[in-house]
Amino acid sequence: MELKNIIESLNNLPADESIKKISALFAGRTVFTTSFGIEDQVITHMISTSGADIEIITLDTGRLFPETYHVFNETFKKYKRPIKVYFPDYNDVEKMVSEKGPLSFYYSVENRMECCRIRKSVPLARALEGKRCWISGVRAEQSQTRSKMEKIEYDKDKDMIKFYPLFDWSFEEVRQYVKENNIPYNILHDKGFVSIGCQPCTRAIRPGEDFRAGRWWWEKGSEKECGIHLNK
Repeated sequence: MELKNIIESLNNLPADESIKKISALFAGRTVFTTSFGIEDQVITHMISTSGADIEIITLDTGRLFPETYHVFNETFKKYKRPIKVYFPDYNDVEKMVSEKGPLSFYYSVENRMECCRIRKSVPLARALEGKRCWISGVRAEQSQTRSKMEKIEYDKDKDMIKFYPLFDWSFEEVRQYVKENNIPYNILHDKGFVSIGCQPCTRAIRPGEDFRAGRWWWEKGSEKECGIHLNK
């Protein structure tokens, strides 16, 4: 199915209906990746309550916040459906940490990207094998880089469709939906964390700071991305 036809079939549909529609278009070959951030919790709720045929997976980097594991557990209890976990290859992690130490990512963008690749990109590649559509919680207002993305994209490197059902939502719309539907969410969001990744690489943002300022805050001039959502 051509990209323009997919876009037309989802045009003007609300997020929950667009999720059901795309799961029908790519039956059995659609995957949603969650990091248990507030946007992802909204999508998990929509998938779970609609019965859409979408596999939910998560990447456990080994460096997550305790609060993230808590919301993972609460999500599992509420929706009573499997969330498949992908871990990094232990050989790669052992080699990197043995040769560069446990905090190598603080010393250069190259080191940080290496860590992201080992802990996220490589496991993600395994998770996406055999899939045709990848759903993610990306929103346009999260960063300048993400604002240039499209709600529905074709990733030529992965040869698959990428769909961001909340792309046009504001952060307040996301929070309101969570409140109205009693969806479990990460309490770090109440402490100034708007984007939550690995614990050593994430901090709360200050009033007036950019949405992505809390990610890899020590880097100057980087795109504030791990690389998994950037098309080459």
